Amino acid sequence: MEFSFKDEKKLEQRLEELHKDVSRKQKFEDAVAALNSLLRDHYSSASPSLRKLFYGVVCRVATVLKTRYTSLGFWAAGLALFQLAHSLVSDPSEKAHLLACIDEARQVVHQENDPPQPSSSPNQGYLFEGHLTVDREPPQPQWLVQSNLLTAAMAAGSSSESGPGNEENSESAVNLLQSLIDNLDSVLPPGVLDDVRAAPRVPPASKQVVANLPVVTITEEVLKKLGEDADCCICKENLVVNDKMQELPCKHTFHPPCLKPWLDEHNSCPICRHELQTDDHAYESWKEREKEAEEDRKGAANAIRGGEYMYV
Repeated sequence: MEFSFKDEKKLEQRLEELHKDVSRKQKFEDAVAALNSLLRDHYSSASPSLRKLFYGVVCRVATVLKTRYTSLGFWAAGLALFQLAHSLVSDPSEKAHLLACIDEARQVVHQENDPPQPSSSPNQGYLFEGHLTVDREPPQPQWLVQSNLLTAAMAAGSSSESGPGNEENSESAVNLLQSLIDNLDSVLPPGVLDDVRAAPRVPPASKQVVANLPVVTITEEVLKKLGEDADCCICKENLVVNDKMQELPCKHTFHPPCLKPWLDEHNSCPICRHELQTDDHAYESWKEREKEAEEDRKGAANAIRGGEYMYV
């Protein structure tokens, strides 16, 4: 059945919506299911331009699977879509590309996890009151680990002082130092390491900040400046004229449907790692404290350098 102009416009609009939805993790599976249904019902009677649009959305699914999603369920949905599209398209280049997508999806979906390797050593017991037990030796309590390491540290220190040049003592001291580093949590009292812990996980960017990011349109002039290979750094799709791009404060631009989920997960520019403001007051306070501490460290370092120059 032939499409009327109005019906074709509606279908075109729906496909453009699905092109955006497959870039959103929470909408991916529903979007792929809808695309499957539209392909089955309308591809055969669609105009050449509409068929190209169908193919473009299917290629978008392949792109986001390669660059973002690892869930086997998502790949299985993609595999079914690629197989249906391959059975419908007639263009040789499209068929070849879809066949490559099918092969890659099959490899992901049908891959089998390596079976767990058995331990190379038997389950050895330990001596307890003169008898060899069946089970492995239980882990030592924290106070015993702390005591043994500190005692060994003092012994190694005294032996290295009494016998300078002794290679065995030096090696023992190095091994002990490594053990102390590996077991700082158990050796030092609680709370000592709190100030040197890793930075907290970055919360998502503020919704208001993201909503206010400017959107620019790619013109022919801009595209010439960027070059033929210019692409969106997140989805890796080449830019074309009239593409809408959202601009971060660092001036790097990305497709809006790509940028929002990226900022929700990483909250930093994929190119220069510039961070956006968040709605997490605790994290923003931590950033301010870190900024002040960094300035203090730089000031102290500059003071030391100044003192060194005075005595040169």
